[in-house]
Amino acid sequence: MATKTIADIDVAGKTVFMRVDFNVPIEGGKVSNDRRIVQALPTIRKLLDAGAKLILASHLGRPKGKGFEAELSLKPAAERLGELLGKPVSLGPPEVVGPETEKLAAGMAAGDVLLLENLRFHPGETMPDKAGKSPDGKLTPEQAKTHQEFVDALACLAEVYVNDAFGTCHRRHASMYGVAKAIRAKGGPAVAGLLVEKEIKYLSEAVARPARPFVAILGGAKVSDKIKLIGSLLEKVDRLLIGGAMAYTLLKAGGVSVGKSLVEEDQLEAMKPLLAKAGGKILLPCDHVVTDDFDSGKPVPIVDANIPDRLLGMDIGPLTRADFTKAIAAAKTIVWNGPMGVFEKDAYAAGTKAIAEAVAKATAAGAVSVIGGGDSAAAVEQMGLAKKMTHISTGGGASLEYLEGKPMHAIEVLDQK
Repeated sequence: MATKTIADIDVAGKTVFMRVDFNVPIEGGKVSNDRRIVQALPTIRKLLDAGAKLILASHLGRPKGKGFEAELSLKPAAERLGELLGKPVSLGPPEVVGPETEKLAAGMAAGDVLLLENLRFHPGETMPDKAGKSPDGKLTPEQAKTHQEFVDALACLAEVYVNDAFGTCHRRHASMYGVAKAIRAKGGPAVAGLLVEKEIKYLSEAVARPARPFVAILGGAKVSDKIKLIGSLLEKVDRLLIGGAMAYTLLKAGGVSVGKSLVEEDQLEAMKPLLAKAGGKILLPCDHVVTDDFDSGKPVPIVDANIPDRLLGMDIGPLTRADFTKAIAAAKTIVWNGPMGVFEKDAYAAGTKAIAEAVAKATAAGAVSVIGGGDSAAAVEQMGLAKKMTHISTGGGASLEYLEGKPMHAIEVLDQK
């Protein structure tokens, strides 16, 4: 089965509810990085060209769901989108839903664009998160009522649902799951936008039908965040390269001295059977760039697997960079999530830069490269290599869960071919 997309439906004269990811940085009342807005433009323009009345919806930041917060208003996003489209974009009222929003929606003509105010101003948007934190995994009757009322208030605005916010597809929030289900229940289509379609294509193909050798690269701070992903990838990949702070937990579990490096002590025992299961597939750092002080210490490069007690690892060393680069050069499919060190500091960026350059070179030689969002995406953007990758995911947490094989309810609820 394949997920239906906007190419499979007719939206002429219809009101479309499109979930986007405009969770963008705001500085001085202006959008300081419009990448996520720009990424949504192809779907927005295609729907407008097809004659849709377009209602956009997004969250911004983490408001408490207790009403309007001026600093988290989507007004700057509406203004920037209007500049990019060359036409006015209306902004919904602070209450998000209600009579005023319904009046604005009812008065729209084909080609009009309305951006609802920050969805998370309303408590009903994120109620499913509260169910996950409750002892029985259920909402209280009052919470369930608030959530359903918000779903209904959003769903009544439109006849068509489009999901183009992959970064939140691992959430069962009102706008991601409930509205799609409600619009389908009243006979309307619920489909993927071009951005989500692209994510599904590359992430599913990378996992389900990879060209081999298949090499995955993992980094970042916490191995606990990626234990399930490591286990899942070990069954699929030919090599698994692990750097970043998470590598120190694995190294210590394998009996290597890691000095004062960041280690999740409570994960050491869990790592031992994982390393045994790997059967040589996992490639860990064999040398490191270290320091004696995280905040102000100068780098002390060492070519050694063991880190002295007084030092902490900050990046992979030159021998590791060479080993990782060699493995990447042989790959036909590459998935990368997480930096190799504290790349935000120039002294510890060499490892991440070497990986980015190696992946770009392998891509140019014919490999398919998928960058799993988050810090990895930021790194390749910062290094000017984004256009040399096959695909850069827009979802950090969502891409990880997709690669793990976890259910993606916001995608599964969409119409299937």
